[in-house]
Amino acid sequence: MPPAVRALRGATTVDADTPEQITERIQELLQTLLQRNGVSHDDLISILFTATEDVVSMFPASAARGLGLGDVPLICARELSIVGSTPRCLRVMVHTTTERSRAELHHVYLHGARGLRDDLPE
Repeated sequence: MPPAVRALRGATTVDADTPEQITERIQELLQTLLQRNGVSHDDLISILFTATEDVVSMFPASAARGLGLGDVPLICARELSIVGSTPRCLRVMVHTTTERSRAELHHVYLHGARGLRDDLPE
């Protein structure tokens, strides 16, 4: 299969809205997502982060820069405020080039975000 542009999804939560916790959880999420899917730095196109309204202490993209992703286009946005949604939730969409089909990709949901997409295989 020739290389194609694909998107990987993932999410995690923080126990407290602190720069340390956000950095730890975002880096864990990205490392797991990239490793599980065999994505290298050169395969990355861009990364979109969202955070719920109760996360205000830092930009999730700043945590990604700590992994050496400063040369990858990164952007942050606010998650919709929906009644009953998961609190202190950080989501990510990674755009990448890959030879894998959509069915071969593994999205990653960690900590309090595990139940967001229980329809996906581990």
